[in-house]
Amino acid sequence: MFEPNFDASEYDARLAKTRTAMAESGFDVLVVGDPANINYLTGYNAWSFYTPQVLIIPAAGDLVFYTREVDASGAVMTTRLSESQVRAFPERYVHQPDCHPMDWIAADMMEKDLGRGTVAVEMDTAYYTVRAHKSLENGLPGATIVSAQELVNWVRSVKSDLEIAKMRTAGKIMTNVMTTALDFIEPGVRQCDAVAEIYATAVRGLPDAGGDFTAIVPMIPTGPGTGIPHLTWSDKPFKQGEATVLELGACYERYHSPLARTIFLGQPPERLVSTADIVSEGMEAALAAVRPGVLAEDVERAWRDVISRYGLTKATRIGYSIGVGYPPDWGERTISLRPGDKTALVPNMTFHMILGMWMDGWGYELSESFVVTETGHERFASVPWGLTVK
Repeated sequence: MFEPNFDASEYDARLAKTRTAMAESGFDVLVVGDPANINYLTGYNAWSFYTPQVLIIPAAGDLVFYTREVDASGAVMTTRLSESQVRAFPERYVHQPDCHPMDWIAADMMEKDLGRGTVAVEMDTAYYTVRAHKSLENGLPGATIVSAQELVNWVRSVKSDLEIAKMRTAGKIMTNVMTTALDFIEPGVRQCDAVAEIYATAVRGLPDAGGDFTAIVPMIPTGPGTGIPHLTWSDKPFKQGEATVLELGACYERYHSPLARTIFLGQPPERLVSTADIVSEGMEAALAAVRPGVLAEDVERAWRDVISRYGLTKATRIGYSIGVGYPPDWGERTISLRPGDKTALVPNMTFHMILGMWMDGWGYELSESFVVTETGHERFASVPWGLTVK
């Protein structure tokens, strides 16, 4: 028997907070297309997001979930949504040039009186296409359609204690994943074989908590590639005299705990050693700045104050809010640790702080995932800082 990851009271609280935010924004109906937000509000977890699926939240009354016909029974089986709340568009709408699933969804919304007033739509989610939006607009001629402005994502930004427990478990898995990766990498070992070990460790998880697929694949740029973020792997071997950056993730019941470390095979150059030491000092300062009431930009400033003393700069943000995630991203697309973000930190916000220094042909990364506590922060994983040298 499938059960959602949380009891009904947890989902009820999430829905109540979402509806409060809807009322404050003047939204009559919310169209949720981000699979992470759908999971957050219902517990639904399936690889069905490659075709259109949306959760409709009216200001009052039952939720309605629209999905593909073949996936409807899975939604009923794995959530607390009833059969009447799961509406399936017919298979004839799948991947057709002359019709779109959102045509059917919009027509059904009109029949259910869900297509009037101010309808807020998640317009900046990876799986909600331009074509889908045009179909929705055409099918809801009487509605005022506006951007939801990541409403659910902002509700998600402060976690419940139950969610923090999931992320702590993900952090324990992450500790094992990174330790495995650092132990396995040697000169002559193929990158793809290291990734196979990473995946095996991440999915195996813990004796009492199996792992899940991560929203982002392992990113392991090596050699000159360490100066560029977001590179993945090949079948080439690791080489003596080269560095490798490991930006990896662990996932437990869709909750993520990413982590980045850097390894060098052989005698590292002084510039890499010194940069690693500076980044560790900056990480210590930034984490020391984390506490309730501090602004997101203040955490970044603590980091910048350290590296500027050594003549270094970093233009990109140093962190972002994390939690539930589906491909292609584990970030929540809300709070960023960067200049200008004046979001005040509160307990149970969770972040991935990633200090990537990408230079010309070389680079270094160190990151931590953590939760804001009443007095500071708590790291989810436990892996030593600094450059690993083998």
